[in-house]
Amino acid sequence: MKNIFKLTFLGLTIALPVEASEGTFNISYPPTNHETTDDRISIIGTAPLGEKVSVNGKPIKLSQSGSFAPSLPLKKGANVFTVRHQNQEFKIKVTRTVAQAERQQGLGFTKDSLTPKVDVARLPGELLCFGAIAPTNAKVTVNIGGQAIPLTYQPKVVNLPDNKIVLTQLSNQPQQISGAGHYLGCAAAEVAADLGIPLFELSKDRQTVTQAGPGKVQILSPAKLEIAEVIVDGGIARTGPSTDYSRLTPLPKGTIASVTGREGEWVRLDYGGWINSKEVRILPSAIPPKTLIRSIRSKKVAGATEVSFPLQIQVPMLVQQSDRTLKLTLYNTTAQTDIIRFNDDPLVSRLDWQQTAPGIVEYTFNLKTQQQWGYKLEYRGTTLVLTLRHPPARNPRSVMPLEGIKIVLDPGHGGTDSGAVSSTGGTEKEMNLIMSKLLADELIARGATVYLTRETDKAVSLPDRVTFINQVQPAIALSIHHNALPEGGDTANTAGFGSFWYHAQAHSLGVYLHNYVVQYGDRASYGVFWDNLALARPTIAPSLLLELGFMSNPKEYAEKVSNPVEQQKLATALADGITQWLLATK
Repeated sequence: MKNIFKLTFLGLTIALPVEASEGTFNISYPPTNHETTDDRISIIGTAPLGEKVSVNGKPIKLSQSGSFAPSLPLKKGANVFTVRHQNQEFKIKVTRTVAQAERQQGLGFTKDSLTPKVDVARLPGELLCFGAIAPTNAKVTVNIGGQAIPLTYQPKVVNLPDNKIVLTQLSNQPQQISGAGHYLGCAAAEVAADLGIPLFELSKDRQTVTQAGPGKVQILSPAKLEIAEVIVDGGIARTGPSTDYSRLTPLPKGTIASVTGREGEWVRLDYGGWINSKEVRILPSAIPPKTLIRSIRSKKVAGATEVSFPLQIQVPMLVQQSDRTLKLTLYNTTAQTDIIRFNDDPLVSRLDWQQTAPGIVEYTFNLKTQQQWGYKLEYRGTTLVLTLRHPPARNPRSVMPLEGIKIVLDPGHGGTDSGAVSSTGGTEKEMNLIMSKLLADELIARGATVYLTRETDKAVSLPDRVTFINQVQPAIALSIHHNALPEGGDTANTAGFGSFWYHAQAHSLGVYLHNYVVQYGDRASYGVFWDNLALARPTIAPSLLLELGFMSNPKEYAEKVSNPVEQQKLATALADGITQWLLATK
């Protein structure tokens, strides 16, 4: 019977057809012909209990359930592994590819090496950088706007490892590439102009070749900048023009800013954040957004403090959290503030503000406790409203320690999305739901009101899960998952409980639950991680993504993850840890 084997790690899924038959000799991963850029591969499978299995003639270790997952080195190019059990064998070919530019035959630029690769627009005076890969000891220039810009040879180029390397036991140190043939040059244009397409020129051994660049260049006029309005809820602002760059504070729908740069489908807003052009619209005949701010007012609402910032236009902003403070920065804003009404508040001890630079005003909320319980930012007309949630209300006379506490549990994956799959065919989606229901029962027994994003085997999108959390507005939100290592990790020797947080308000909970589960839940420690995960990003409450154990580790899966006794033990430890943290945190 054919199933679908999926290796999933934090949203990255590879679907592979395999034969699943527990108790027989079977290879679940990798497939017969597989390509990877990693220098190691784990061969995951099962064999009858007590039997011997070898890879290329060398015996490998089996778990008590008959599963195996040795991590084996890969040389560049083709690697063939013969996995044998008695008179049965599987031959697996794994090709390790090395990511590098395709070298040009003869005199010329390496294919797809000219940069910028897309249309770009910048302000006058900003550096424009051009790059190419070409033979060494050549003369390389780029001609644009009537100017020849020399590109100098870079003897060493530093490559950074992928972010996910931190999640394995491999080194995350930069690697230098020598003699790569990289050329780089930068210049600045002082006046607005459409500079057109750059022409790259390569000269060597009395020969010269030219090639047009893939993108055109424009210098914007500061007096004629386009004005963009965010048209989605929570526009995704980033530090650079692609999804590879880090996220900034999401921009509420209606935010307006000048466009100070473009790169492909990305636009740069005047405060420095980049946003995809699909998430904004260009306003016709709009003027550069600038606003004054005068009085600020706070008021108590149900379970929160609401602070209103009356503005003339919806400007971009940034939120930064730290111990006992939340700082809100408004851009394109000038203060004319003489008075602020801020009464004694359950959460805020004092509000400070200052005009830190022209057009930038910072508001620092000094808090009465270190723990923050969530916030929400929205525009109501042109007034920015910041809602700061109070600590959850408790009944001190109740014998139920969590009475009145709302908690959201999010069983990861579901439906057609199986998540990670063990060597014996167990699915992550099933384990996530089992553990979420066990944990829900334990929390309810302690008085909590628990909401699950799914209670059956159904698909729920990431946005719908986040919306659910925002609507419930719980005290805490936990997304329940089980782990699998990306390729290159040591699958058989990587195990344990992992806690993933994004906002500072969730850090304390993440560390506490990790330490509590390791100590009282009898689980190995995988670690505590800051990570850019959708279910760790909700701001309305301290939110975590928990990886309870490794589906990909045969020993941990058999002894811990799929063991009903250990499942209940972990659910109890998690509920106790949540209870202790909530009781100790104000």
